[in-house]
Amino acid sequence: MEFDNSKPIYLQIIDYIKKQLIRGELNIGDKILSQREFAQQLKVNPNTIQRAYREMEGMNLVETIRGQGTFICNRPEMLEEIKEEMAENIMRSFFHEIESLGYKDEKVLDLVSKWQKRLKEEK
Repeated sequence: MEFDNSKPIYLQIIDYIKKQLIRGELNIGDKILSQREFAQQLKVNPNTIQRAYREMEGMNLVETIRGQGTFICNRPEMLEEIKEEMAENIMRSFFHEIESLGYKDEKVLDLVSKWQKRLKEEK
């Protein structure tokens, strides 16, 4: 995993787990790595992993069962919530950046439409 210096590592770890869920690499009820194992795998401070796990528990993304480990919460609606949240963040960033280039309303829609067509043709 490559880290981006512009965003706290613990938030990037949370996004990594969310993306694994969306892609089906993790499923509801799956046990995730222990904090120590994850810290070793990612080569980060264990306190960083601990913070990520604590935040994910607060988001009802994972739950820790004493003596058994940390598991993805059994909330079927969670996947759709994560997809919508991540898509919204991507769109917010995209529109902020595109508007900073001077594009407005209809021109932005034209650009999006052109790229959508281009991507469809590449498939």
